[in-house]
Amino acid sequence: MSARLTEIRVFPVKSTAGRPLDSVEVEPLGLTGDRRWMIVDLDGECVTARTDADLLTIVAGTSGEDLTLRTGADGADTITVAPPTGPVVEVTVHGRPLHGIPAGPEVGDWLAQVTGRRDLRLVHLGRPRPLNPDFSKPGDATAFADAYPVTLASMASLRRVQDWVTETALERGEDPTEISIDRFRPNLVIEGELEPFEEEGWQSVCVGEVVFDVAKLIDRCVLTTIEPTTRQRGHEPIRSLARHHAWDGKTWFGLQLIPRSHGPVRVGDRVTGT
Repeated sequence: MSARLTEIRVFPVKSTAGRPLDSVEVEPLGLTGDRRWMIVDLDGECVTARTDADLLTIVAGTSGEDLTLRTGADGADTITVAPPTGPVVEVTVHGRPLHGIPAGPEVGDWLAQVTGRRDLRLVHLGRPRPLNPDFSKPGDATAFADAYPVTLASMASLRRVQDWVTETALERGEDPTEISIDRFRPNLVIEGELEPFEEEGWQSVCVGEVVFDVAKLIDRCVLTTIEPTTRQRGHEPIRSLARHHAWDGKTWFGLQLIPRSHGPVRVGDRVTGT
């Protein structure tokens, strides 16, 4: 097969808008700057766009070590946040324990303008979380990702999903929903002479000169049913994936990757899977 890397995205703050890049460094924890920050509630549990879709309006960028947050929401100005230096506190990602360092209360005030919630705070990564040993090696870890350091999606697979979504809509007398790759929030997007879901047979992936192990496939959640720009909720693509590409009680799309070497990846890099 012949494929290329066509898009790179990092998500500096978990569950906010993605930041497109032309190139990025791959580190042991994943792509540089990816999900090193997270929004939590007063109990320390992560707050995501699954329940608070307004988080998708937040665009996060980095300048050196500082984080910049901006949004188009009325009354919410841009805010710059330096990495906090206070004590490490326990936080959780869907119940799994991690450690973060809280930013100052002014960030909570800014988040309240965007979301209407006064119980939110921003934390920076304190200590990485070890990965599930069933799908990784000793020493493997991630930042605030749900599961593994890097995610990858194929446009060939997306086109097959779109076909299923269109077919389902026509059967129901509905207007077909347009499914963009953004709904799946991948770090790496590939395109080329690939069969739909061919990537699911790979055990490793090489992007440029950087090698990744495939840890497992990605089981998809309700976040994919939220259109990122309008934040409207629907049934797709979960409805069609449940019909055509589901097993073990879950729907699947994309790959979870663990870096096995480090260095730059760039849009246009050759991608090979084995």
